Amino acid sequence: MGEEDFTKAREALAETLRGIVGEVALPRFAEALTHPSYSNETGAPDNQRLEFLGDSVLGLCVSEMLLEAHPTADEGTLTRMRAALVNADALARWGRSVSLGDALALGRGARASGDRDQTNVIADAVEALVAAFYEAAGHDAARRLVAEVIREPLADAARLMGRDPKSALQERVQAYGLPAPVYRVQGSSGPKHEPTFQVEAMVGDRLIAQGEGRSKRIAERAAAEAALELDDAELRTRLPRPSRLPPA
Repeated sequence: MGEEDFTKAREALAETLRGIVGEVALPRFAEALTHPSYSNETGAPDNQRLEFLGDSVLGLCVSEMLLEAHPTADEGTLTRMRAALVNADALARWGRSVSLGDALALGRGARASGDRDQTNVIADAVEALVAAFYEAAGHDAARRLVAEVIREPLADAARLMGRDPKSALQERVQAYGLPAPVYRVQGSSGPKHEPTFQVEAMVGDRLIAQGEGRSKRIAERAAAEAALELDDAELRTRLPRPSRLPPA
């Protein structure tokens, strides 16, 4: 990508952001779009500190929206929905829709290896932009951006309302070309008339998550809920291989 194309990409992204958030002076705009590889080569500030803040701001805004939209949902359902909205895949989905990758400043090696379209790289920049708006114009500005970022994933996540967590986990795992999870009773504790069961959710020979409950069924649901709370990156580290995992 030439310098002219890079400049145009940044201008286009800035215009898109103005349409979402309004006219906001954003002094750390360039920093939010600077990958550490570029910083290593030039000394320019990278977006890692903004990403750190943006992760928390994003989580707060999404939590607020979910509580407002679903006043009767329980904690487990809200947690699963939030995890589906703030994971790297969901953030990168929006980032790609606005060609954010074209506006990133990357080092030579990162450009050569195709990092411009890497899910985690784009997601990190989205979080950094959220923080940049938060610092420049406060919570409301950041929330306007977050609302747009999660608009489409929110429609998908809403389908989790009332869903059986075991079915939801099965769909998520099978999307990677893997078999359905198997639930294995690891043990029980407590008195015989009121035992607490410990259950492991397994995919192949790999332990994905654990749960416990007053019955085997409740323990299995708890294990599935624990697995659904994992973000995509963490889930992938727990899945068996070989598998048809999409690129990170």
